[in-house]
Amino acid sequence: MEHNPADTGILKKILYAGTKPATFKDGAKVFFHFQTRLCNEEKTFIDDSRKMGPGKPLELVLGKKFKLEVWEAILQRMTINEVAQYTVSKNLVGQYPFVSKTLREAHIPPDERKSHCCAMTLQQEGIGHDDLNNLLKNPCNLEFTIELLKVEHPDEYQKEAWQMNEEEQLIRVQELKEKGNEVFKKGELKSAADMYAEAIGILERLLLREKPQSEEWLELNKLKLPLLLNFSQCKLNEGDFYAVIEHCSTVLKTDPDNIKALYRRGKAHVGAWNPTEAKNDFNRVLELDSSVKGAVKKELETLEQLIKAKDKADKEKLRNLFDK
Repeated sequence: MEHNPADTGILKKILYAGTKPATFKDGAKVFFHFQTRLCNEEKTFIDDSRKMGPGKPLELVLGKKFKLEVWEAILQRMTINEVAQYTVSKNLVGQYPFVSKTLREAHIPPDERKSHCCAMTLQQEGIGHDDLNNLLKNPCNLEFTIELLKVEHPDEYQKEAWQMNEEEQLIRVQELKEKGNEVFKKGELKSAADMYAEAIGILERLLLREKPQSEEWLELNKLKLPLLLNFSQCKLNEGDFYAVIEHCSTVLKTDPDNIKALYRRGKAHVGAWNPTEAKNDFNRVLELDSSVKGAVKKELETLEQLIKAKDKADKEKLRNLFDK
């Protein structure tokens, strides 16, 4: 058993030696598996990362104020492929029940999770897991068995949006747009839609930081509009007409005469069978841009044929109803 004097309350025992040293710095992403047990006579089992959700390793980004700070400290004293057992004082693991709850429920749909919303509810009902509730009421030392699998430095992996500063996020938006365009041309609609959606999400989070209609807000919103149009085209090709109507309408709130938004929304209205709205959008396109007259007139002619066919089918149904 090895005592760590720099971290009072932490004891380390190496179970399997590592194969190579690792270097750690802020922003590095650490991949590891863990097991947690109570330090009682029974060594009561609490958690195993291999049994949580799909059983993937946990990922922790150093220097980002992870709730269980002691994990950052002990991971940085390990080598790659090392398996070590840490006995940690209860004073350093007070947040563990909440971390465990988050990890256990990460793969469960939000509406199915066991939630607590205030201190009163927490005191009366706990956090939805009996073993964690007991640990909250009766804190004790914990034993972590940790296997360090891999360490990636910031320049070796694609950062997630929350790790990036604003400049990095804007660069990521442009990268996602370009990659989305590439895969769209290859007919990979879902991949393209996912990339456009990720870029839109980044911009929406940035927009929340700015005052609406300020110069900064308008610039960000300007970047968002073409992504909404691209996303809408993917959804139109997939037949998700209501998503197209929603996102094109968002574009038209800012840019009422946007030809692409009007045309794509018109086609989506046809698909969703809103013929009046479709006619309005197509006619507006004709008013704004005579260069697309041929394509739009063809859409209107097709729409008229569909209306007549539907009217005929409805009359047949009524006739059959009365003939019975």
